[in-house]
Amino acid sequence: MSRIGLLGGSFNPAHRAHRRISLAVLHEMRLDEVWWLVSPGNPLKAGATDMAPFAARLASARRMARHAPIRATGIEAAMGTRYTIDTLRALRRRFPHHRFVWIMGADNLADFHRWRDWRGIARTMPIAAVARPGYESAALAGPAMGWLRRWVRPAAMATNWTEWRLPAVVRLRFRPDPTSATRLRAADPDWHRRMTVPTCGLTHRNPTLE
Repeated sequence: MSRIGLLGGSFNPAHRAHRRISLAVLHEMRLDEVWWLVSPGNPLKAGATDMAPFAARLASARRMARHAPIRATGIEAAMGTRYTIDTLRALRRRFPHHRFVWIMGADNLADFHRWRDWRGIARTMPIAAVARPGYESAALAGPAMGWLRRWVRPAAMATNWTEWRLPAVVRLRFRPDPTSATRLRAADPDWHRRMTVPTCGLTHRNPTLE
């Protein structure tokens, strides 16, 4: 049974902080792989004027994931799921022999209570919440963490996550990476024009991830 971490996001563009966090969580929780779920459209970012086309964001994620146990995938677009809760339930049905953990940064944890059926997400799979400078106070004071606090598991036991009873959340700390997609876009607004649209992607490894 494979141990898979799931990191969702816009990846607008994907950058080295995504990669470093993924590899750190993979090591800390003894994962086999981390799957990047490139969102076709984030409901909380509807109307954003600087959102690059989905194909360009997926191409940037696949480029950043090269030569690492990371799979960048557009499976949400393929499945037609719009909300995280629907995606996670669909993945559990599609891959019954995998065990999944949801990875999210403290910035997302601060707004987690705004996600559709966020309590359902916590009851669907364990959550690994990664600290991010500047967001810790808001994450800890937020409504979601107020509810999740009773189910926090010690980071020292992170390798045992497949045995945890849900809900379960573990807070992980790693050396921060200051890379920001916002700053990358500001420095290079046309980055997406240089992205090659993915054609084969991961189909040679696992066509079901498309």
